[in-house]
Amino acid sequence: MASVPAALSTPANSGANGQSYRGPFSTMTVLFFMWGFITSLNDILIPRFKEAFNLGYYQAMLVDLAFFGAYFTGAAIYFVCSVFGGDPLARMGYKKGVVIGLIIAAAGGGLFWPAASAHSYPLFLGTLFVVGLGFAMLQIAANPYVTILGPENTASSRLNLAQGFNSLGTFVGPILGGYLIYQYYDKVGVHGAESVKIPYLIFCLVFVALAVVFSMIHLPHVGEGKIDRSAGALKYPHVVLGIICIFMYVGGEVSVGSAITNFLGLPTVAGMDKVEAKNYVSLFWGGLMVGRFMGSVEMSQIKQQTKQILLVAIPVICYFLYSWVLGAKVLMYYPIFLALVWAAFQISKGIPGRTLAIFSSLAVALLATAVLVGGRVAMWCVVGVGLFSSIGWSNTFSLAIEGVGIYKSQASSLLVMAILGGALLPPLQGKIADATGNLQISFLVPMIAYAYVAFYGAIGHRIGRTAAPQ
Repeated sequence: MASVPAALSTPANSGANGQSYRGPFSTMTVLFFMWGFITSLNDILIPRFKEAFNLGYYQAMLVDLAFFGAYFTGAAIYFVCSVFGGDPLARMGYKKGVVIGLIIAAAGGGLFWPAASAHSYPLFLGTLFVVGLGFAMLQIAANPYVTILGPENTASSRLNLAQGFNSLGTFVGPILGGYLIYQYYDKVGVHGAESVKIPYLIFCLVFVALAVVFSMIHLPHVGEGKIDRSAGALKYPHVVLGIICIFMYVGGEVSVGSAITNFLGLPTVAGMDKVEAKNYVSLFWGGLMVGRFMGSVEMSQIKQQTKQILLVAIPVICYFLYSWVLGAKVLMYYPIFLALVWAAFQISKGIPGRTLAIFSSLAVALLATAVLVGGRVAMWCVVGVGLFSSIGWSNTFSLAIEGVGIYKSQASSLLVMAILGGALLPPLQGKIADATGNLQISFLVPMIAYAYVAFYGAIGHRIGRTAAPQ
């Protein structure tokens, strides 16, 4: 079980009433790790399905449409229920919401076996949709739950810490999943779509086990205590703009992550095979882990001296960890980007909106360079975007639900609905790549998306702030 680092214990451990929330917070980090692990495997599935079913870029990226489209569907159903019947989580509690999400995700994982046996791409898309429905429920329950396990002014710190464990999952996922799907099963004569059977059956069993564990443990209810039947969250302009921001952020991040393997395989960029490229996919997602752990420190209330020590220690430790796992050659130019992240945190001074604006602007600059310049420079710019995507979700989410009182869960469902960006922008990028015959220029799609995120961090989150009903 993951535990909260001692240096960060103050914001994550206690609320206004002094009650300790260290145990519940540590428990929730397991969920963040698991859905990060599974989500990052989509980046492995896309090139695998592209080969197995002889697909174009657009068709292959329908994986993202199915998976993240389910987030929109599940969150939309939740929102409608909250408007007409009151907030479901306020009625049943966060624990039941988590258990329901895990059971649905387990069912989706189990369906991979018949989909592989039928060798049907549409069936695979359907199974991914079911997994996405389960994750939608987990996102709606877990994100606001983490933000309210302590003072509101340190919500970004807690959510960045939890998302750091999510990124640990996205780092490990491509390494383990890529090894099983591209190497291990190829050696034993299992090729194409058949290679995903066993991994997803294992994930099904893991989700079932987690559902049993979560049904037995105690998670305190820390809700607002009132049930309101209305679309009250939409009355806040900063929530509405935050919904658009989540759409753009997730769409941009998923577009980059989904295209990396094929991008690195281009002769004009790096000419890598898929086995070698998976290390850089892990490095992209590993960048999110570095930034999120650093963001949790920077936006916490720990002593300044301790904060500065940790802001140096975290990237150094991660660098040596990644070197050990991936090989030092893979990280040749990575220290340059780590130094740039450290500098960005120094400039942002732990202010969530400012940090969001600076990091997203740097992501825009890197993607613009990747579009205009080829070769290894373009490769490293795209991989480096992961570091500057890191705090995007946590900071946007916490800024968007800040000050909305009893509408936190409803606002959360709207923000999770906006994960639809991860379903729509990657196929759009794929469509542009197919139409132009140029995958490189298609990175204009995530570049524009990150530009909006920078706007929200700089200005959008402050627009139309009003007092929330209690």
